[in-house]
Amino acid sequence: MALDAPQSSSMSRKAMSAELLDAETELKLAYAWRDERDEAALHRLINAYMRLAISMAAKFKRYGAPMNDLIQEAGLGLMKAADKFDPDRGVRFSTYAVWWIKASIQDYVMRNWSMVRTGSTSSQKSLFFNMRRVQARIEREAMAKGEELDGHQLREMIAHEVGVPLRDVEMMEGRLSGTDFSLNATQSVEDEGREWIDTIEDEGPRGDELVEQDHDLSALRDWLGDAMGTLNDRERFIVRERKLRDAPRTLESLGEELNLSKERVRQLEAAAFQKMRKHLERHGTEVHNLLV
Repeated sequence: MALDAPQSSSMSRKAMSAELLDAETELKLAYAWRDERDEAALHRLINAYMRLAISMAAKFKRYGAPMNDLIQEAGLGLMKAADKFDPDRGVRFSTYAVWWIKASIQDYVMRNWSMVRTGSTSSQKSLFFNMRRVQARIEREAMAKGEELDGHQLREMIAHEVGVPLRDVEMMEGRLSGTDFSLNATQSVEDEGREWIDTIEDEGPRGDELVEQDHDLSALRDWLGDAMGTLNDRERFIVRERKLRDAPRTLESLGEELNLSKERVRQLEAAAFQKMRKHLERHGTEVHNLLV
């Protein structure tokens, strides 16, 4: 945090020295940007309210993010606000911009709080940023009344206060109180060499499934090879060029090479497939099960 302090202080001083816009000037700049895409007007509007963005960014320092990053996200929110602001609605730009600045900072904090996604819905976001404050207030009120709340009662009251399901409060409590750790960390001193990653089930195919799959593919290749052997040279050439190439050739290109019409190549292809199908039918349901 200390490393980015000089830069953030410099940005703060620059923002504080920017001009203060009265309502009339602000409106003119907003119209100039919306109607004429006047970048100079946008620049004045952004600079004038950068102090607001920095002030809001400072409120989120407790989440551990670098102040420079928070200011950058606040600036992005300010620019989004300027781009979407409609001066015809009769609202001051600062009032409108507050929502966009806050949303941008909150999204950044939640994206970087943990490697595990913390939450994305509006209710989860509200819970993330208000849970500790609501919990502290509920505990103070209970203490003032001489009441003692257990963990379950406290979570139920938080869920009711914030307006979210109890399971969301339980999930968020675990996320906020825990920290990320490496899957390569050992589970305990006793389990020498046993890492957490060893307990995760491998979702890939099992060894017996791989052996069975290799056997089936080998059998299918043999059967298709035998079926190809029933074709004449021209038919094999058409099937190979049409079905076995990474980039299959068109009927037109094959017709030009073989000096045949497109329709004649199609007929030969259909006849070749019919020959192969009849040859493969002797394997009955086995080949059908492999091909589906």
